Amino acid sequence: MSGKISAQKMKRIVADICAIDPKFIRTVEESPLCTVGRSAGESSHFESLVESVISQQLAIKAADTIHARLVSLAKGKVTPPRIAKISLEDLRAAGVSGAKAKTIHGLARAALDGEISFEELHLIENDQEIFDQLTSLWGIGPWTVDMFMMFQLGRLDVWPTGDLGVRRGWEKIHRLKEQIEPKTLEIKGERFRPHRSVVAWYCWRAVDSN
Repeated sequence: MSGKISAQKMKRIVADICAIDPKFIRTVEESPLCTVGRSAGESSHFESLVESVISQQLAIKAADTIHARLVSLAKGKVTPPRIAKISLEDLRAAGVSGAKAKTIHGLARAALDGEISFEELHLIENDQEIFDQLTSLWGIGPWTVDMFMMFQLGRLDVWPTGDLGVRRGWEKIHRLKEQIEPKTLEIKGERFRPHRSVVAWYCWRAVDSN
């Protein structure tokens, strides 16, 4: 993971965001301080990516249940050698879809073949380079990589416009009557560089609040 962000630094970042767009002030005041980049991920980079794949388009509880079954199949530790030994049939039986099972096997193969050094990804400073490496793998799309870079690597300038929650939160904060398109939101995010991950995090908080 990149160097940890202090609470003090995060408060300054959040203040900057509110100065750029005062519509965020209310959500910021009603929410805890953004956690992106402030705590290290507990999982290995490999396991974190596997978790992201499992989480795609699933409710948190369902994803957690399937991940727990996978950990059990991997005898307590999700590592490339152990995942490679689990059959596609057993992954399916644990609730992993066929496409996701193929993706997870692909991640294990990429690690074992040395195609990608997963545990050294945090050493790459250029986010685009990480993005390009990971999306070259079958079944790994932008959303999975965005979540990994934000919550595992603690990168502060990820802008996941493909995430429905981010778009709904932006609409709520700005009281939009129409749904915003990812392309439009991409442009609107430009003025928040290099802290777009923090903006996205508060968009999610807006959705969570009543």
